[in-house]
Amino acid sequence: MEVKVSWNGPSGMSFRAQTGSGHMVSMDGAPEGGGNNLAPRPMEMVLLGTGGCTAYDVVLILKRGREDVRGCDVTLKADRAETDPKVFTRINFHFVVTGKNLKPGAVERAVALSHEKYCSASIMMAKTATLTTSFEIVEV
Repeated sequence: MEVKVSWNGPSGMSFRAQTGSGHMVSMDGAPEGGGNNLAPRPMEMVLLGTGGCTAYDVVLILKRGREDVRGCDVTLKADRAETDPKVFTRINFHFVVTGKNLKPGAVERAVALSHEKYCSASIMMAKTATLTTSFEIVEV
């Protein structure tokens, strides 16, 4: 896997990134750090990627288990260290899984499998952060 990140300089702290799959993403810093607040912060992108990784797993595991999953949202709330490096120290993942006749045990198992076995991002995050999860099921 490869990505390229380029500073948009010479003023500001915005960057453009191109993924190995050919997609472009923008990032920017906070005004107090020289940025213009025009795009997500790099650490927000890390958190976004972690959410995407685990949501992907949960949906895939439920589908493979023949569950009638129709939607999956995950909200991540994180705390960071006060001093550099400002790593994530706590992350809560709250899943809202929508479907028809979803079994709570299947959703709980999918979330656990993602965090314990499949989601590389959350497994890396667990090296510095305490991870907690919760979920709710919305019947359609």
